[in-house]
Amino acid sequence: MTNKNHLTTSWGAPVGDNQNSITAGSRGPTLIQDVHLLEKLAHFNRERVPERVVHAKGAGAHGYFEVTNDVSKHTKAGFLSEVGKRTPLFVRFSTVAGENGSADTVRDPRGFAVKFYTEEGNYDLVGNNTPVFFIRDAIKFPDFIHTQKRDPKTHLKNPTAVWDFWSLSPESLHQVSILMSDRGIPATFRHMHGFGSHTFKWVNADGDGVWIKYHFKTEQGVANLAPDVAAKIAGDNPDYHTEDLFNAIEKGDFPAWKLYVQIMPLEDANTYRFDPFDVTKVWSQKDYPLIEVGRMVLDKNPENYFAEVEQATFSPGTLVPGIDVSPDKMLQGRLFAYSDAHRYRVGANHQALPINRPKKEVNNYQRDGQMRFDSNGGGSVYYEPNSFGGPKETPENKQAAYPVYGVAESVGYEHNDHYTQAGDLYRLLSEEERSRLVNTIVDAMKPVEKEEIKLRQIQHFYKADPDYGKRIADGLGLAVPQEAL
Repeated sequence: MTNKNHLTTSWGAPVGDNQNSITAGSRGPTLIQDVHLLEKLAHFNRERVPERVVHAKGAGAHGYFEVTNDVSKHTKAGFLSEVGKRTPLFVRFSTVAGENGSADTVRDPRGFAVKFYTEEGNYDLVGNNTPVFFIRDAIKFPDFIHTQKRDPKTHLKNPTAVWDFWSLSPESLHQVSILMSDRGIPATFRHMHGFGSHTFKWVNADGDGVWIKYHFKTEQGVANLAPDVAAKIAGDNPDYHTEDLFNAIEKGDFPAWKLYVQIMPLEDANTYRFDPFDVTKVWSQKDYPLIEVGRMVLDKNPENYFAEVEQATFSPGTLVPGIDVSPDKMLQGRLFAYSDAHRYRVGANHQALPINRPKKEVNNYQRDGQMRFDSNGGGSVYYEPNSFGGPKETPENKQAAYPVYGVAESVGYEHNDHYTQAGDLYRLLSEEERSRLVNTIVDAMKPVEKEEIKLRQIQHFYKADPDYGKRIADGLGLAVPQEAL
């Protein structure tokens, strides 16, 4: 007889670890043998039909990227090869948790996805308007998003589920602090920064690599909405951000961002005070300063929303030579999950749609599938290797090697300091900003049904900064738990 308190897979087998995916050692990368992880991600991608399961509400625009600084010594990526080079691109901004008809001005991270149509194929940079994320292992992603969606019984948002998950996942504290701060509700898509969030690897023509992080800095300046203003706009015009972006471009007020990177030598990853592949952490800009790369400008609205914005598909696994991935566990899961979501939502041939099709000719052996609307390869050879002159691989474009080590098991990151960076963020804020942050958190936590959840979360705030925790406890009419003192 099944014990209802024991978590099982969808085929009834007991789950030994639902917090950590199976990786090669503590750092990873993630192993495809983790069938529980793959099943969770694949099932999660199929939970909503037909809109995106996350980032359903969004707006997009066309534009270009122009290189303004020579970074060719760090990467052989062709579109970054010389100053002045321009590459066409398409951007989609979005909210994360809401449905397609939800309001633009809710407190929620914003998606910041860029598709570069390079000469070597498409390159997708798929991030958010925050430099960190709530979790650091993809195996927890379906559970996290469930807490952000509607309760299956009431069909209402459930603050108890949200804070229960966060209080049991202390790695979320940094992102929660950003989300609840003044930057939690951008004034428009044009007035927010964008980040690749994950660590990526650049490789130059000699095969030498560096770890990098992407930062898009808005040239319009950062501007945010007060909660009462955002709530009023949500009622008056739920499509406010979508309308603002369209109107700005239509009248010639083209929004722009400067792209910077932080660069870390490969060997520093083993000695840095935070694990550089943990997406819940940032790299100090004092340690790794921002280096300018180029400028992104959006200058053309879509002609058809469905064809261009709704059918646009992005994946962090859409790479070009000179740009590789890192063993970041959250990124490793996204490499599978994003493309799998597109295959389900748009179809197996989503990359052949005009908005997703690369400028470079595609030569491969993929055939058939839903919505195959081109010649389907005609009568050309349809397998490889072959003796009929079909396209072959180019070994020089293999991803650069890096060493992995460790025992294959479900294991977390070795570094578990979830409080230092969240505390540093709190102490950087002005007194007025701290007060607004505390008030926002208190208001968000008041509806939580269980006092133990509130107390558990207060402990996390207190460990980040005693003042942080005490003020939230006072606002909720509770005492800081003794174990946190």
